[in-house]
Amino acid sequence: MRIAGIILIVLGVIGLIWGGITYTKRRDTVHVGPISATVQQRETFPISPLVSGAALVIGLGLLVAAGGRRRA
Repeated sequence: MRIAGIILIVLGVIGLIWGGITYTKRRDTVHVGPISATVQQRETFPISPLVSGAALVIGLGLLVAAGGRRRA
Protein backbone atom coordinates (compact mmCIF):
# COMPACT_ATOMS: atom_id res chain seq x y z
CA MET A 1 0.00 0.00 0.00
CA ARG A 2 2.92 2.29 0.69
CA ILE A 3 4.41 1.81 -2.79
CA ALA A 4 1.05 2.57 -4.42
CA GLY A 5 0.85 5.79 -2.39
CA ILE A 6 4.32 6.87 -3.51
CA ILE A 7 3.49 6.12 -7.17
CA LEU A 8 0.25 8.12 -6.94
CA ILE A 9 2.07 11.06 -5.35
CA VAL A 10 4.72 11.07 -8.09
CA LEU A 11 2.11 10.90 -10.86
CA GLY A 12 0.08 13.65 -9.19
CA VAL A 13 3.08 15.97 -8.94
CA ILE A 14 4.06 15.28 -12.57
CA GLY A 15 0.53 16.04 -13.68
CA LEU A 16 0.33 19.28 -11.71
CA ILE A 17 3.75 20.61 -12.71
CA TRP A 18 4.07 19.52 -16.34
CA GLY A 19 0.45 18.83 -17.26
CA GLY A 20 1.27 15.37 -18.53
CA ILE A 21 3.99 12.97 -19.57
CA THR A 22 5.84 13.70 -22.82
CA TYR A 23 7.73 10.99 -24.66
CA THR A 24 9.45 10.54 -28.02
CA LYS A 25 8.27 7.82 -30.37
CA ARG A 26 10.40 6.59 -33.28
CA ARG A 27 8.66 5.34 -36.38
CA ASP A 28 10.18 3.81 -39.50
CA THR A 29 8.66 5.44 -42.56
CA VAL A 30 10.62 4.35 -45.65
CA HIS A 31 12.67 1.24 -46.44
CA VAL A 32 14.29 1.33 -49.88
CA GLY A 33 17.01 -1.29 -50.12
CA PRO A 34 19.74 -0.52 -47.59
CA ILE A 35 18.40 3.00 -47.00
CA SER A 36 15.76 3.68 -44.39
CA ALA A 37 14.24 6.80 -42.89
CA THR A 38 12.84 7.21 -39.41
CA VAL A 39 10.68 9.93 -37.93
CA GLN A 40 10.74 11.01 -34.30
CA GLN A 41 7.44 12.24 -32.93
CA ARG A 42 6.93 13.87 -29.56
CA GLU A 43 3.70 12.75 -28.01
CA THR A 44 2.09 13.87 -24.79
CA PHE A 45 -0.11 11.86 -22.48
CA PRO A 46 -2.15 14.66 -20.85
CA ILE A 47 -3.11 14.46 -17.18
CA SER A 48 -5.98 16.64 -15.99
CA PRO A 49 -5.24 18.89 -12.99
CA LEU A 50 -8.29 17.45 -11.18
CA VAL A 51 -7.02 13.91 -11.65
CA SER A 52 -3.53 15.00 -10.60
CA GLY A 53 -4.83 16.60 -7.42
CA ALA A 54 -6.97 13.57 -6.62
CA ALA A 55 -4.00 11.23 -7.16
CA LEU A 56 -1.88 13.39 -4.86
CA VAL A 57 -4.50 13.40 -2.09
CA ILE A 58 -5.18 9.66 -2.39
CA GLY A 59 -1.44 8.91 -2.41
CA LEU A 60 -0.92 10.98 0.74
CA GLY A 61 -3.89 9.20 2.35
CA LEU A 62 -2.37 5.81 1.53
CA LEU A 63 0.97 6.85 3.04
CA VAL A 64 -0.68 8.10 6.21
CA ALA A 65 -2.77 4.92 6.49
CA ALA A 66 0.31 2.73 5.95
CA GLY A 67 2.32 4.75 8.50
CA GLY A 68 -0.36 4.41 11.19
CA ARG A 69 -0.49 0.65 10.79
CA ARG A 70 2.97 -0.33 12.00
CA ARG A 71 3.82 -3.95 12.65
CA ALA A 72 4.81 -5.06 16.13
